[in-house]
Amino acid sequence: MALYCRNLSSLKGLESIHLRGGSNGASNEIRWPYVAENRSFEPWIKGGELVFVTGISRHRTPENLAQALYEGKACNIAGLVVLTGDAFISRLPQSLCKLADELNLPLFEQPYSLPMVTVTETISRAIVKAEQMGGLMSAPELDSQSVELLSSWLRHMGNQKAMAQDLKCHRNTIRNRLKQITHVKDCAEAQMEYFKQLLLTHLLSKS
Repeated sequence: MALYCRNLSSLKGLESIHLRGGSNGASNEIRWPYVAENRSFEPWIKGGELVFVTGISRHRTPENLAQALYEGKACNIAGLVVLTGDAFISRLPQSLCKLADELNLPLFEQPYSLPMVTVTETISRAIVKAEQMGGLMSAPELDSQSVELLSSWLRHMGNQKAMAQDLKCHRNTIRNRLKQITHVKDCAEAQMEYFKQLLLTHLLSKS
C-alpha cells in the first residue's frame, strides 16, 4: 500500500488543502514531504517527494513558481504544494494551474493558517502506516473469532488462563485457537513472526 496525491485532502486535518491543477497525476505516490527553502530544490530531493513552497524565506513570483513546476517535473516529484495567504503568496495564478495540467503534475493550494508542522506530521504518519500495511499483505483478513482472540490476547498480555476466563472457554481451547490461526507456518519461529503480523494487522485496523 502507498499514499497517493489523490489521498492528500482526505487525511484528517488536511481538508483545506485543495488540488488546483495536474489532476491527471493524482495517482503519483508520495514518498515523503519536503519543504523547499531554496530557490532550487533539485539538489535536495530524490524523487517522489511532495514539495511545499512557502514563500517565507524567498519571494516567489509567478515566473519562479512556474519554474518550480518545471523543476519538479524534471526531478520526478509527486506534486507541488503552494501556501497562499495575505502575508507572502496571495493566490495561485491561473496560468500556473494550467501549466500543472500540461505537465500532469499535481498542484495543491494550502492556506497559511494551516500549520506546516501539522501537515508534515500527518503526511509522515500516513506514509509510515501505509508502508506497514503494505508489509502485511501476506496476513489474511481477520474473521470475528480471530479478532476476538487477538483482542483478548492484547488485554491479558498473552496469559492464556486469563484469556480463557475472558472468553468463557477452556484453556486448551485458547491454545488450539492460537495454533489454528498460525497453522500456515511450519516452524515455531515462523509461527511467532506470523502471529506478530496478525497482531499488527489487528491494531492498525483499529487506528
